Amino acid sequence: MCAHNDMKKSTIWYLTIIMALTFVGLLYVQIMYMNNMKKMRDDQFAEGVKRSLYAVTTRLEQDETKHFLEEDMASMETRFYPRASSDRSAAINNKFTSSEGINYDLSLRMTVDRQQSNRSMRELMHGKYLYQKGLLDEVILSIINQSSNRPITERADSVEVARYLRSELDNNGLSLPYEYAVVNRVGAIVYRSTNYHPSVSDGSSMFVQTLFPNDPKNKMYYLKVYFPTKSDYIFDSIRFMIPSFIFTFILLVTFVCTIILAFRQKRLTEMKNDFINNMTHEFKTPISTISLAAQMLNDNAVLKSPAMLGHISTVINDETKRLRFQVEKVLQMSMFDRGKATLRIQDVDANVLIANITSTFKLKVEKYGGHIETVLGAKDSVVSVDEMHFTNVIFNLLDNAVKYRREEEPLQLVVATRDIKAHGQERFQVTITDNGIGMRREDLKKIFEKFYRVSTGNRHDVKGFGLGLAYVKKMIGELGGEIAVESELNTGTKFIITLPITQN
Repeated sequence: MCAHNDMKKSTIWYLTIIMALTFVGLLYVQIMYMNNMKKMRDDQFAEGVKRSLYAVTTRLEQDETKHFLEEDMASMETRFYPRASSDRSAAINNKFTSSEGINYDLSLRMTVDRQQSNRSMRELMHGKYLYQKGLLDEVILSIINQSSNRPITERADSVEVARYLRSELDNNGLSLPYEYAVVNRVGAIVYRSTNYHPSVSDGSSMFVQTLFPNDPKNKMYYLKVYFPTKSDYIFDSIRFMIPSFIFTFILLVTFVCTIILAFRQKRLTEMKNDFINNMTHEFKTPISTISLAAQMLNDNAVLKSPAMLGHISTVINDETKRLRFQVEKVLQMSMFDRGKATLRIQDVDANVLIANITSTFKLKVEKYGGHIETVLGAKDSVVSVDEMHFTNVIFNLLDNAVKYRREEEPLQLVVATRDIKAHGQERFQVTITDNGIGMRREDLKKIFEKFYRVSTGNRHDVKGFGLGLAYVKKMIGELGGEIAVESELNTGTKFIITLPITQN
């Protein structure tokens, strides 16, 4: 039986360890997957923002090139082909693409003297070539020499920057709010959006792009953009992982509850087996006493002594009651668990009741070479109790004293009653003191728990259900009383029961 139970216990522990490792692994995989997903989303977001900012700066550079091109176009027309009011106008349209990929439409408007209307087309094309070449050279020189001297507010207009940002971010699928500012090389803000107030925690949401990177270093400006709702945006992209964590948590709770129930059920099974194995031992003493009394009745000398005959009859009656009490104890504990127990409360003289109990128990104590002493010092001893259960309570405590006696020391039992005053009321108190093996301090906190049994080392003769003291505690509470215990290891134990006195 023991090996079988150990095997079952080890099997439960193996399953518990395997399931625990499985859950740890599952949670680790989920967390790693979520972290990788978050990192990937962060990288994608950063890449999209960088592409958008680069596109914004490119469009600003294109706008600046177009500005100089249109400006120099007008000056070139005046320089190469001055207008005359008497001349006849002629126009040449041309389209070309710059090295930066910008498409331009140029209209070359010329005035032609009435007397030179017959100029050859070859001369006209030569003039067109010179015009375009000079125009582009001037534009390039202007951009190189003059662009950085223009105010940044003109080169990167705030309205245009905001429009380009929104357009490019939308093109890259980043349709979330943003705030921006243009700053110089020392971080001073040139202009900013209305709600641009970044904090230290926004560092991961801040992106910087150089405006006009070909400018001299001492004239550099930067476009700074941050996204207040970036965290929510990233979280939304991994929100689908939440149900997975919820289901895993539910499985974990279910697993823990299952393991707890398995260990509890195993404990109850062990208690049930212990109950069955020890039942005969619990009943052995009263049955043996009755059997001994019955054998004495066969002795003619006993039959001739009315006093001895009466004593034997009393012993048989008391031990029969004790058998009934043992059965009732188990049945009543089950009833208490279901809340269906009923008590038959009546006024009894506790001194008389305790005297009868100790008289009956005297035989068992003397069988082990012990001695029981009764000191009935209470003057007001009438209490309202269920006689059967109160008797059983005293029997339990006396029986424990016999079970947990010291082998090397004769058992000394003292049952005493007295009147005390507690909580402003007169009360009846009974104490049961022994000189047994005693209990450790940590055991004192648990002895009244159901199925708890104090460890007795190698003492195999100590049997029980683990219900006795739990039953005692339950019954004293139901009767409106209190129970306390004092004990010292290898010295003895003292149980103290206090009950309200019935008022006459």
